[in-house]
Amino acid sequence: MQLIGQYDSPFVRRVAIALRLYGIAFEHWPWSTFGDADRIAPFNPLRRVPTLVLDDGTVIADSWAIIDILDQMVGPERALIAASGPDRLEAMRLIGLAAGAADKSVALVYERVLRDAPLEAWVARCRGQVGGALDLIEAARASRASPWLFGDRIGHADIILAAVGRFVGEALEGVFDMGAWPALAAHCARAEAMAEFQELSQPFKVAAPK
Repeated sequence: MQLIGQYDSPFVRRVAIALRLYGIAFEHWPWSTFGDADRIAPFNPLRRVPTLVLDDGTVIADSWAIIDILDQMVGPERALIAASGPDRLEAMRLIGLAAGAADKSVALVYERVLRDAPLEAWVARCRGQVGGALDLIEAARASRASPWLFGDRIGHADIILAAVGRFVGEALEGVFDMGAWPALAAHCARAEAMAEFQELSQPFKVAAPK
């Protein structure tokens, strides 16, 4: 299978790390939604990443859908999320917050890159949304003393929290100070020390479309 997208995207990165932790082999096509949009289009007309091409040629877009497919491939015993119950509910809550913070962080990046004069009301709204989500994530992480959110084993919520934390810190440096969320920052540092995170990593950079 092939994973399309660059690792400076928290959504691409969460999928890549899940694939590696599951031991599922994949080929990485590091295409950019800006510079390589025409290459992505035949696989995904939305020209979005991550896009996963399965071995049978089926194309799955959106990290939520891809992760669900991967969980089905490995089965509930190996899935990096509880099959049901309170832990699954809490994991999904945190994943939703992290994904939303990533979406709004990307919007802030695009606002800076694509507009000569950013829309200040929209920028303020996005900043408030990102900060509010990170506040809730910080509270959840600070309330748990375990190495990962749900014990000694890393899960999908841990992965996306770490991926988003790094993205916010790099892509929006000077806008958000990750020191304001020390429990999340410590969580990110723990994750980034793992071989999978170090290998599946790319410094953030963005270029406006030509």
